Amino acid sequence: MASKHLAAVLPQQGGPFVVQPCPTLDPGPGELLIEAKAIAVNPVDYSQRDKGFPPIPSYPTVIGSDVAGVVVKTGPDVPGSAPKPGTRVTAFASSFFKGGLAQYGGFQQLVLASHEGVVPLPDSISFEEGAIFPLAVLAALSGFTTIDVPLDTRYAPGDKKAILIWGGASSVGTIAIQFARQLGFTVYATASEKNLRYLESLGVHRVFDYRAEDVVRQIVAAVKQDGVILTDAQCAAGDSLQSVLDVLRDTKGDSQGMVGHAPPLLPGAPSLDGVEVRFSMPPMDPAARAQHISEAFQGWLASGLAAGTVVPSPRVEIVDGGLEGLNSALDTLKQGVSATKLVVRV
Repeated sequence: MASKHLAAVLPQQGGPFVVQPCPTLDPGPGELLIEAKAIAVNPVDYSQRDKGFPPIPSYPTVIGSDVAGVVVKTGPDVPGSAPKPGTRVTAFASSFFKGGLAQYGGFQQLVLASHEGVVPLPDSISFEEGAIFPLAVLAALSGFTTIDVPLDTRYAPGDKKAILIWGGASSVGTIAIQFARQLGFTVYATASEKNLRYLESLGVHRVFDYRAEDVVRQIVAAVKQDGVILTDAQCAAGDSLQSVLDVLRDTKGDSQGMVGHAPPLLPGAPSLDGVEVRFSMPPMDPAARAQHISEAFQGWLASGLAAGTVVPSPRVEIVDGGLEGLNSALDTLKQGVSATKLVVRV
């Protein structure tokens, strides 16, 4: 194995990334070394590059979370069920939970990842498609546990439980839709007009154009017509909380409402009596977080990929340039994309 590999290094806050050699380290206990074949980008990546938020302990470093590739080597104490060397995988590889250490950032040719977040990738799914899963799965499923919906929840049709996912065409939104359906929720979602049919293809019960002036009225009327119980919601898009609260005001009745909010809540954010809004995030305790990631990846994602019940979403758009293309990919993402996940090939 080579002693060095190329990485897109972030030298200081504000970037840009500089592609340069970095040392290749052996995997430690419970870790796998992954040779990246494709890397996806997320809004948190340009936030870290440009603003240093979430906080980066020290520079230079390597960031990024979404990787698909091939297992090169496994470390000690890796479970026997973990993917073996040579296995195609999708991997959550984030330095954020590893003290900012560069070897755990996803934007490089060889990356270390904890076994809990590494899942075999079926041959029917390309590396580019596989790269779009990791952070979206963690964020989407954390949105449910944040509002006290355990990952092993299973509702029956007679329970008539519904959920609203605002921003359904985002990567987090599309995964949240797939997960919510498997929990037994009747799913209502919003998107732009051009993405309505796409969300229907993912199994959304009813989807609404969020730009419609009367979108809140439309959702409330549909919920009442369907006779379901809507007390829970996920905000997967910024500036949508007030609309979500307006819906829940008329659908939750006397029940407690719960909202998982993906962007961090800002001071002065909207609120509503009887509805608790929480920032969607995984547990911060390392042991609890590892268990949560294992349930999300080894449980839901691995079984869903193997059975074909989880599909890559949204659509992939390739950005040219490999590691050198990551700056361009983040600049494009920052300008805004719709129902699209940007991916670079390594």
